[in-house]
Amino acid sequence: MKVILTKDLKGTGFAGDIVNVSDGYARNFLFPKGIAKEASAQNLNVAKQQQKAVEKRRMLERLSAEEAAKRLTGLKVVVKAKCGENGRLFGSITAKEISDAILDQHGIEIDKKRIAMDDHIKELGETKLSVKVYAGISADITVSVEAAE
Repeated sequence: MKVILTKDLKGTGFAGDIVNVSDGYARNFLFPKGIAKEASAQNLNVAKQQQKAVEKRRMLERLSAEEAAKRLTGLKVVVKAKCGENGRLFGSITAKEISDAILDQHGIEIDKKRIAMDDHIKELGETKLSVKVYAGISADITVSVEAAE
């Protein structure tokens, strides 16, 4: 029996996929749980329209991500922190602090999880970091850590 999956199902397919499953599996498991619906002509047309809408949305998201990456590339962010005499910080600079600094200085909101840091910054100076804007799209920024007065 052909069914259209409404949710991702491990080992079977992803939401929107048209798959062949046994009649009993569809009637006794997939339909009652709302995981799939029958692949009738009407449901197939609705699924095709939804697929087109999803593709269009992904394309628009990708275009906006590319523009955001262009704005972020080469951006310099200054973060002020307390430090000792030898240039060692009291604590460290985290992705959250960098995210807040980008928002304050440039007005661009970036989720802290998108800033790729191997480790927290613990010294004064400049550090190059990568910001993951979208799948496969990233921008390089420079974070300059200066001593707070």
